[in-house]
This record gives sequence, C-alpha cells and structure tokens, in this order.
Amino acid sequence: MKVPDGMFIHGEWVDAEDGSRIGIIDPATEEEVGSVPVATEGDLDRALASAEKGWREWSSTDAWTRSAALREAARIMRDRLDGISMVMTEEQGKTLKESRGEVSAAIDQFDWFADEARRIYGRLIESNSKANRLMVMRQPIGPVAAFSPWNFPALLSARKIAPAIAAGCSVIVKPAGEAPRTTLCMVDACNDAGIPPGVVNAVTGNSSLISRHLISSPVIRKVTFTGSLDVGRLIHQLCTDGVKPASLELGGHSPVVVFEDADVDDAAVQCATAKFRNNGQVCISPSRFFVQEPVYDRFVERFVEVVKGLRVGDGRLDDTDLGPLANKRRLEVAESFVEDAVRKGAGVPAGGKRHPGFDRGFFFEPTVLVNVDTSMRIMIDEPFCPVAPIAPFSTFEDAMEKANSTVYGLAGYVFTRSTDLMYRAVEGIEAGLIGVNNLVIARAEAPFGGIKLSGSGKEGGAEGIESYLISKYVNIRL
Repeated sequence: MKVPDGMFIHGEWVDAEDGSRIGIIDPATEEEVGSVPVATEGDLDRALASAEKGWREWSSTDAWTRSAALREAARIMRDRLDGISMVMTEEQGKTLKESRGEVSAAIDQFDWFADEARRIYGRLIESNSKANRLMVMRQPIGPVAAFSPWNFPALLSARKIAPAIAAGCSVIVKPAGEAPRTTLCMVDACNDAGIPPGVVNAVTGNSSLISRHLISSPVIRKVTFTGSLDVGRLIHQLCTDGVKPASLELGGHSPVVVFEDADVDDAAVQCATAKFRNNGQVCISPSRFFVQEPVYDRFVERFVEVVKGLRVGDGRLDDTDLGPLANKRRLEVAESFVEDAVRKGAGVPAGGKRHPGFDRGFFFEPTVLVNVDTSMRIMIDEPFCPVAPIAPFSTFEDAMEKANSTVYGLAGYVFTRSTDLMYRAVEGIEAGLIGVNNLVIARAEAPFGGIKLSGSGKEGGAEGIESYLISKYVNIRL
C-alpha cells in the first residue's frame, strides 16, 4: 500500500505551494519517519474553493449513490486494514493490535453512515388551514471544516468525514500533526471509492493558521473539532464570531465507581486493562477510580497485580501491551502528575517514572497512585497518560459527589450487581456516556459526546448526522 504524504485538494495529491514540509516522529524511536506539507493561505483558499464546488455537486446527488460510495470506501479500507494500522503505529505509537481495532472502528463509521444516508427523513405537518400544506425538508448544511486529534487518528476523523459525506456535505479535514498519514490513508480510500473531487479535501501544517483561515471563510458552514479544552475554547470563539455551528468534543476525566457488591476482581481486571489502553490517551479513558471502602484494598491489590504484568515496548512487536506515549509533551505531563501527587502524600505501588528499559522513545511505566485526594492535579486535570489514581469512598452520596467533582462530563462507569444502585448511579453521574460493568462502550451505532466542559453535539448513532443537516420549513398555499 502506497502511503500518501501530501495534501488532497480537489481530487489530487499536492504539495504546499512553497514546497515547505514538516517531519513526523516515530514515538518509539524519536526518528523521523516521514513528512507532510505545511499549507499556505493560498493552499487553503484552493481547498475552500474545492469544497464549495464539491458541495454544490454532491448535495444534489441522491442518497443511494452517497450510501454506495461510503460503503465502497469502507470496503477499500477493510482491504488495506493492515497497511493503515502499521502507519498508525509508526506515527502514533499504539500497539498494532490497538491500531487494527481502531481502523476497524473507523470502517464501522463509514458502514453505519452509509445506512444513515438513506434515513434522512423530512415530515408533513397538519395545517390549521385546508388551503395550506406544510412540510419540513432536510438538506446538507454545507462545507464542513473538520479538525481531528492524534490519539485516535482514524476513528475520530471517520466520525467527522463519514456523516458529512452521508448528509451531502463536503469536508476539509485537518489531521493532527503527530499522526496525519493515517487520516490521509482514509481520504485516499474515499477517492478510490469514486467520491467526486471536492467532496473530501485534506490539508496539513500549522493548526492555528489553518483553523483561523478555514473558520473565518464564508465557505465553511459547519465546524467539528475534537481536542483539548484550551484549543476548543479558541475554536468555539472563532465559530461564535462567524455565527457558525460547532460540534466540540473536548476531553474528559471519567470516574469509575466500584460499589462493594460488585465482582471486585472482574472490575479490577477490566479497569486496569481499559485504563492503559492507548497509554491512557483516550478521551473516555477511565481515569479516576473510586472504590467503596470495604473492598478498596482488595481492588487495589488486584489492579496493581494486573498493571505489573503489562509489557511495555515498541507497538510493532506482538508481545507489547503498551507502546510509547505519542509525544514528549505527554511524557513530561505524566512525570509532573506523579511528582505532584507524591509531594502531596500519594503512594506509588506500581510504576511512577520513565521506563528504564529504553534509551530512546517516549516510554513511561504504567503507574498506580493510592492515597490520592482532590487537591492533586491528577484528580483535576485530564491526565491523558498511563497514571491511574485510586481513592476510597464511603456512601452512595460520597461517590456521586466525588464522581461529579470535575468540569468534565464525557463518560462515567459503574460496577455493581444491584439494579437499584445501577439506576441511581447512571442517573446521578454527570456524563454523556455511561458504562455499567463494562468499560468498552463506544459504538458506531450509539451517540458519542459529553456535557459540561466536555463539549457539545453528538457523533455516531442516529444523532451523528443531525448536525450536518438543516431543517427547511415549506408552506404551500394551494
């Protein structure tokens, strides 16, 4: 499989008009493994013109044709799954097993929205006058600017590209600089599936320049962004200035509440496994563990046992459980979280430092913190690293207070055998997604999105296509 390394504008792979490029670093070796163009304003203007033309043509294409194109793109990606997965591991660091799982999940998005393209329904309204007929039509909102992050470079781009295409919109996608080629591989599949020029465009380079230029353009009618809260605030402000709708997924700090009646061993194994998936660089990662006092010690013991058995190494090796962190910034953040917690009294029964087995690469030991409290940064800021804080709670009310003591509200998890506790906790935890006795909850067929400062809007599910559509009311006088 040939790996694309250019920008994709109006059906062609192109370099920047001034020839400038930026390197891509393998987080396991810290070596440059490729490069992509750095878009100029002229390049962005060409992408905008392409998206405008592509939307005008694609929006008049029937839903069955759009559906077939999405299905074909999914088929092509499935054929290229191993190649795309290797690209992802090389530039992002996660294990090949996780990369294959993510590419498969991205394919599911294309398959799901292939069906949703044929489920865009308007409605007839009974009028208060027989002289009038009232109806609501659903139409594509227009060209979309999509910004995706580095932690899930295939899945999170797919959640934006697929519904936009399904609705009849065009899209300009800007992948993260750390892992751009994974998204470019998906764009290549869309092109090979016969999706017309201008419908899918991809630009790379300076995120600040690209976001400001695209969002300020009158061509762009809708913005979708997944990333940090700080950058999300800037994107939101740009959209506010332009009075443009935005879907924002801005991260989380997901509580896990383990009640004393739960299967504690099973909960500990699930939690330890899920927490360190993609090194904790997951927006819905279980990241604050609250365990009822009578079973706290038992949970910690089993959790630590699992963590100490995890194997850290190059994600391309079959026996690796955790690869490197995606970049040096995350390595430094992990260190700072541990240092802050230890200074304030936390214990470290596992991990706690850069992995001593590697001279190069962004490797950090899977780490467990105990005796944590709400003054520690790890309990306040989104960690996005392989550090797991575990704290006890006493009553149900205590658990809910601790679970909701954050500005985020993306995901939450509950472990219990009690139907009563389950419903009360599901209703009490302030989050957009809840898992019960289960931490693997994201699905193409279900809506994904948070509340509070975790953002607004939904991706996936029947709700995922809604923000790419407008409702046009028609009143006909006979």
